[in-house]
Amino acid sequence: MDPLADRLSFGDTAPPPAPEPETRSSMSPAVGDTTQTPESKSTSGFASVFKSLTGSKSSRGPNPQSPAAVAQHPNGAHTLQPAIYGGPPNYEHLYEQLKPERPLASRLSAAESLRLAVQDYPLSGVTSIFKQAKDLIDRTNPREGRTAGFELLTACVQQSTSTDPERLAYFRVLTAPANPEDFHLQLASLVELAKHGKDLAGFHYDTLPLLTSWLRENFAITSAARRQNKATKSKAPLGEETNLSRLFAFIVDVIKFNFNISSGETTGDLIDVILDICVNTPQATDLSACVNLIDAIVTYGDIPNNKLLGCVKVLCSIHCLIDKVQPDAWRSISNLCKSHNGQTTVRILLDILRDPSVAAASGKQAIREIRGALSVLEKLFSKDGQDGYPLVPFTLLIAALENVVAVERVRMKAENDVLRLILSLFNDGGQTIKQNVMEEDWSKMFAVVISCSQRVLETADGHQITSRSGISSLLAKENTSDRILANVTETLNTLILRIEELLTKFSDGDFFQREDCIKFFVAVHPHLPESCAKWVIDHYMEYRYCYPSDLEWKDNTKVILAAFFVDRSQPTHIRLHALHAVTEVWAVIEMMDGHDNVDTIQIFVTSVLDDISDEKDIPVLQEVVAFATTVAEIADEPLFIDIMNALRGSIASDRLQSPLGSPPGSRQGMLTAGRPTSVSNSLVQTASNVVTRGLIKIFMRAMDKSSRKALKAFDEILWIAKSHVCETDARISAMRMLLRLRADWANRIFLTPFIECEGLAASMYRTPASLARKQAADEAAQQHRSTRVEDLGNSRISRSISFGQGQSQNKQPVRTGSAMNRTLQRNHQMWMWPDPSPLPEEPADKASPMLSSVTEMEECEEDQADCIKEDGGPETKTQLLFVAGLTNKTALPVGQYLDAVIGLFQNGCDWEVYSYMLVHLPSQLTNQALFASALSQVKLLRELLCDQIKNSSFQEPPMSSGLRKADVAICLYQVLNMVMGYHQHFNKVDQDEIVRTFLHGVGERTSKCCVHALSICCHELPGSTGKALVTILQKMSQIITQSHVAIHILEFLACLARLPNLYANFREDEYRIVFAICFRYLQYVRDQQVKEGPNRNSLPNARSSIASVEGSRTPADNGLSESNLRPNTSDDLPQYVYALAYHVIIFWFLSLKLSDRAGQVSWITKNLVSTDLNGKEKIDEQAQVALDFMQRVAYADVDESSPDPAFNQDTFGEIKKKRWIVGNSLITVQQATRGDWAQITKRQPSGTSCYVIQERFTRPPAHQEQVMTDAMKDGRHSDDNVKLPSHLLLQLTASTPQFGESLRPIPLPEDDFMERVIKQFNRSFTVDGHKVGVIYVGENQTGEVEILSNIQGSSDYTEFLSGLGTLTKLKGARFNTQGLDRQSDSDGEYTFCWRDRVTEIVFHVTTQMPTNLDQDPQCINKKRHIGNDFVNIIFNNSGKEFRFDTFPSDFNYVNIVITPESRESFVASRFRSRAHARNAFYKVHVMSKPGFPEISPAAETKIMSLTALPGFIRLLALNASVFSQVWANREGGEHVSSWRNRLREINRIRDRYGPKHPNSTPTSPPGTSNGASTDARNVRDSLNSLRRSSVANFLSNATETTSQRSSVLSMAETEVGPSPGEESLVDSLDFSRWA
Repeated sequence: MDPLADRLSFGDTAPPPAPEPETRSSMSPAVGDTTQTPESKSTSGFASVFKSLTGSKSSRGPNPQSPAAVAQHPNGAHTLQPAIYGGPPNYEHLYEQLKPERPLASRLSAAESLRLAVQDYPLSGVTSIFKQAKDLIDRTNPREGRTAGFELLTACVQQSTSTDPERLAYFRVLTAPANPEDFHLQLASLVELAKHGKDLAGFHYDTLPLLTSWLRENFAITSAARRQNKATKSKAPLGEETNLSRLFAFIVDVIKFNFNISSGETTGDLIDVILDICVNTPQATDLSACVNLIDAIVTYGDIPNNKLLGCVKVLCSIHCLIDKVQPDAWRSISNLCKSHNGQTTVRILLDILRDPSVAAASGKQAIREIRGALSVLEKLFSKDGQDGYPLVPFTLLIAALENVVAVERVRMKAENDVLRLILSLFNDGGQTIKQNVMEEDWSKMFAVVISCSQRVLETADGHQITSRSGISSLLAKENTSDRILANVTETLNTLILRIEELLTKFSDGDFFQREDCIKFFVAVHPHLPESCAKWVIDHYMEYRYCYPSDLEWKDNTKVILAAFFVDRSQPTHIRLHALHAVTEVWAVIEMMDGHDNVDTIQIFVTSVLDDISDEKDIPVLQEVVAFATTVAEIADEPLFIDIMNALRGSIASDRLQSPLGSPPGSRQGMLTAGRPTSVSNSLVQTASNVVTRGLIKIFMRAMDKSSRKALKAFDEILWIAKSHVCETDARISAMRMLLRLRADWANRIFLTPFIECEGLAASMYRTPASLARKQAADEAAQQHRSTRVEDLGNSRISRSISFGQGQSQNKQPVRTGSAMNRTLQRNHQMWMWPDPSPLPEEPADKASPMLSSVTEMEECEEDQADCIKEDGGPETKTQLLFVAGLTNKTALPVGQYLDAVIGLFQNGCDWEVYSYMLVHLPSQLTNQALFASALSQVKLLRELLCDQIKNSSFQEPPMSSGLRKADVAICLYQVLNMVMGYHQHFNKVDQDEIVRTFLHGVGERTSKCCVHALSICCHELPGSTGKALVTILQKMSQIITQSHVAIHILEFLACLARLPNLYANFREDEYRIVFAICFRYLQYVRDQQVKEGPNRNSLPNARSSIASVEGSRTPADNGLSESNLRPNTSDDLPQYVYALAYHVIIFWFLSLKLSDRAGQVSWITKNLVSTDLNGKEKIDEQAQVALDFMQRVAYADVDESSPDPAFNQDTFGEIKKKRWIVGNSLITVQQATRGDWAQITKRQPSGTSCYVIQERFTRPPAHQEQVMTDAMKDGRHSDDNVKLPSHLLLQLTASTPQFGESLRPIPLPEDDFMERVIKQFNRSFTVDGHKVGVIYVGENQTGEVEILSNIQGSSDYTEFLSGLGTLTKLKGARFNTQGLDRQSDSDGEYTFCWRDRVTEIVFHVTTQMPTNLDQDPQCINKKRHIGNDFVNIIFNNSGKEFRFDTFPSDFNYVNIVITPESRESFVASRFRSRAHARNAFYKVHVMSKPGFPEISPAAETKIMSLTALPGFIRLLALNASVFSQVWANREGGEHVSSWRNRLREINRIRDRYGPKHPNSTPTSPPGTSNGASTDARNVRDSLNSLRRSSVANFLSNATETTSQRSSVLSMAETEVGPSPGEESLVDSLDFSRWA
């Protein structure tokens, strides 16, 4: 030992560890430390700083109570004193106190004072002080002594005047073994001595070995402290870690400033310690310190060659595994690579990868080194030899990677790192790929990628991972398996995208690696993104790899199918694209007849259809099925059977895979759960439905090509429809096709695209409008119910408060009606009307030449009679079919289909299937040609329907549908209505049962449809209907107060009145049933008017009169009695119903025998007069004109009479004329002034009567004196009786006196004005006129012009016209031709007309109007007539659906469409067999304008024979026209009939010339405005006058009723209350009492 060192030696004691003070930037203070500034040189020493940082109680400065502190710092601050080389005044004293022999306390106080003095004064005796104080740091001394000693010695070594020997002595004293607790003090003193590594003078070669030793020892101590801290779960900071970090920093400083004094051996020892720490430390701070230390060696020195491998491995491992230290590690590696060891480093990195088998046997650390080398090479390769970095050869790198992935254990651990490295080869910050990559072969690289991706390729689901999580643990250990796979998947997907970018970028250029890329994509196809997979398929298609021109086309096709189609993990549109690529090739091969090759079929058919049973991707399945249908067209028998078996297997598999316990179709419900229940057709369909639609397409395409295939497909479709194990949507699709089957006139099968069933669909809430109304009603009902429940709850609460406040109230659930539950719960509706796409493709316009509804033998037996051709030549139907080439057909098993339908009706099925069948079957049953060979099944269906309806044994709707059982019955009645069309095949008992079944439904919610059906029965089953007619009328009389059926009952009665054979045996009481029905409804309307008060005559209130009664129902029930399709007619226009009731009364009065009519007058009159709340009797205009007509026909079945043209002056001499108003009649008397003859013309509201009468005078006796008058002054006529017109009137009226002006006839002036009035009155027709268009639509015609251009129609059309009316010449016609020209035949020479005693119809027949397309190419002349007709009859022989808007017009309200039940061609329409008229049936459907109410029994399609068709259509047209006239005037006006108009004209004449009386309020029919008015007294006086008149008096008898009617029409509120002793209004009106 050096002597100086010997003198300065002292004991090994050290204070406890403390944080390092901030003396250099490389030793940053801990959080909360204060950085010492240069201005404050006076400090409390390193020990104080260290202790303060570690929470020690030692103070930074001297004890404020010590004398030295007080002496030196009286103000508490260390100020810089002037240089005193001798030190403070008490220096000697302090020095003495520091000596070893002094007490420890004195020494400590002196040491503190001297420390401050050494810091503040440039003392020359620092060495002496150091010597005296060196024993204080001995490890045996107390802690405070050691601390004070280190602080004083540190202050001494800070003096810059020390010599090298002194510094060596200081070094040896300070670095001598010390107490471990004092290491931080010891390190701080050495740092100060070495001036932070900058000055090692005196101890150069001893420093690094010492620091290496300290580093090894301190890491061991720190590791032990960490373990203990972890065991005790303490969170206090460790002083050992602080010591270690400061030691690292000091070593870095030493290397930075003095590495030249380090030998290779010393550096190697230090590196060994560093690498050992890196391998064993768990702390990132330690790793960072080690990396920085290595970096310092690389930067300021050199790593020995034998230590370079270890450094590289450690740095690589850290760079790969520790994210926090990765930047530091890369900086060190970067500096190493830029040094002279750069190439060596690259060689070392590649060597690590070249021999992975050693790594596999070495354990985890070797795996880490490989992964580290991969991560470093990833970055290093990206530098591309620029900026001083060495170049990594691509070929050597890929070769090394091949070695890595060759060892399974290494590959499984490093697969993601390899992929990331390869990915880095293609990532260049958006720039071009490096040249050394673009020029190399990529096949081996892709092989490496595929090898690394092997695990994810086997187990991945094919969906791209879009997020990547970093390494969660900083420890050098392996990741979990799942995380590794996720990372591999992410990296692979990114690499795929990058390759795709390159392919896209170089798509138009020379890119020789393209094939390698494509092969790579195919190999990793489960991970290809959608765009990339599409790119691959497009590449195969573009270069025609799958076409026979390629030698490997079969293998390529298999590759495409296996990689992108069979793999169900691929996205849907990729699988579809792959399938399209293959099917496109199939189309080419098919044209080349390559499909005959068995291998080709195996590729294109078997590969696609093999797994179809497991295919649940609906879009893919749709394309597969489409491909199957294409192949099925050209397939031979075995292949076709295989295809059908595969498709059927898919349906069976689909059902097996549906959820356990779920009914058919429930999966679709779950797939669409949470979606709106309405049907757009975005519903998710099941796989079974896709296959079913494919089978339908096969059937549709085979109809024209192969009856064998069509029958096979039909069998499969029928099996699906009736199978309870198939999915519901599939069964509905099957039904969609089956219910669209039709047969034409030749029994050839075709499919119709449209089914007329809107009304039935609406009744089941299957149209958007009806469903919306239903939902609105549900909401209203719910609110109504909630209000009631709330009110009920409040009332219960109030009762409990009033009567039982101390008692607890048990809350009982409020019961809700089942109807409410049904309406509020929504079921999933799988079909709506209209069907957006009922069939998979548009059906052909032509019928199938292969399929028939009957066998050839049945067809030959069907009609053995001759056909009558229009030119008279005989020809059989079979010969006609042969000429048309329509023989050799195969019969479709329609009977089996109808058996299936009967089975579903009988056994029940899924509600969606059942409801679809209910709604659509009636339309199909109208096509009788389809069921020509299934008559036995039709009879079974009739029997089943009648039985189920009468026993109510049919299927109930689910509660969630909101429907009732009656709604189902409505549909069943419509089915039965269509079955009735086959009545010629039923016996009499069956026909009677049909009528009884319809009668069974009258009185229920099914009343309307049953009344409509009974209307058809009147025409088609007259015998059966006649037997039940009395019962029918009795039932109808019981439901007349139901407003929603009143209109339909009245129309039925109007229809029945024109069929006298049905009621030929009626008795008086049975007639009265009819009248009673009308009277009860009239009284019902009157009662509603009374309830509504003074505003009852206003139009809105009149409209709502009946609706007000309905308002008493719950909102959910209101309106459900009427069709869901259209509003309630009775509520909408009650004046029409009111007028119709009067028409029925008139029709049925005429139907009475003449001898029985007078007997009904009293009863009818009594019911036509009503009484108001004040007891006053009243009668309206409609009743008045009805009684006026009844008076005219009660005793005579005669029409009107007209004036005798022979009654003129030439024959009778001078004639005088005079007119009067008598009652409601306009009387004109023309009197021959000389003679016995006179002509009386009586103009009434309902008609005009003329009488020529003779008053035979007796010649006066000879002795009678002649009175000279002006007339007798003429001697030429001295013997004649001279008379004036007034004479006849006075003789026929009552004798004087006549009290009151109103009792007297009102004379009218003889002037020009009155003549004009009479002429105008004569032009008012006495029947209600109607105009109805008749239009013929030829084969395949749909356009307006081509339809109106027709000049003739079929023979059926001609026969129909003949029954519709009478052919009448137009020129010179004296009736109302409704706008047709009567002078120049511009609208045709003839037209068809029809008239009865009340009504007249002129038909605007377009085929009878002139057609000149040259002058009128748009047929405007025809259009101006039919365009203004409210009602048009369309004889639709086009074979297509007729659209309502075919003839655009604001006035066409109703189109009555007549369609043959079987479609006819133009040729067939010109041939009729003798039995044709007997067997021909037609569909009748009344189409009306949107918003127009339902007014016809044919609002739902009905079937009608040609024999009964004209009369039925005429009645429909008449009722529709009457209603349309009312409807057209519904806004603030009224339609006034001819009779009422004539009545009003008479009243206006009376008002002008009669006595003047105060105005009064007249009475009008409901919903109309008021009529003319007169005083009530006039009425009463006139009635009294009539009562007193002689029965023999002609005018009194003939005009009495008219007089009464006229008065009553205009009376104020019909105030005709009887006075005492006077007759009532009813008695006065009853003309039968005196007639």
